Amino acid sequence: MVSHFRDWLDEAHGLDFAFETGEFAEALTDRSTGQPLGKERVWPLLGQFFEEEMHRQTAVPGAIEALGAIGEVADIVILTNIPDLAHPWRVEQLASHGIAHEVVCNQGGKGAAARAIVERHGATHAAFVDDLAVHHASVAAHAPDVHRLHMVAEPLLAPAVPAAEHAHARIDDWPSATPWLLERLTQ
Repeated sequence: MVSHFRDWLDEAHGLDFAFETGEFAEALTDRSTGQPLGKERVWPLLGQFFEEEMHRQTAVPGAIEALGAIGEVADIVILTNIPDLAHPWRVEQLASHGIAHEVVCNQGGKGAAARAIVERHGATHAAFVDDLAVHHASVAAHAPDVHRLHMVAEPLLAPAVPAAEHAHARIDDWPSATPWLLERLTQ
């Protein structure tokens, strides 16, 4: 999503997004002034992107194949930190890539939501994949039995993001992550 967001910021707003710094909220600068944009302007732009430009997002290499393999042994739920009003847009965007799994919207830490999903499905084995360390910490606190995989699938961003302390592993591509996940989901 970040590379598509960067392209849109450039085209539509004349903003530079140095996402490879790993500091999302501080990474935007106004090209005309060279000044940082400021956090208070970043989040509305992200909301506008989700509302108007979600169609720009493409599938991460290997993700569709991985979801197919994982879906044969487990229920897949996509837990996303987007507002509830964006739910239909996310479902439509995923469907355009042939991904038709349950989508749950969330705000803030994902731990309580992950626990609720595990309980609702009666899962004896569960895995959580996310790119943000804060969500791994939240899942570790609320659903400690869930296997946690830290994945930063954007190659330009991955080197700038330190491994999440509360994840069990860090794997940044789906072809390598799939066996790790399948092993934990079928124990």
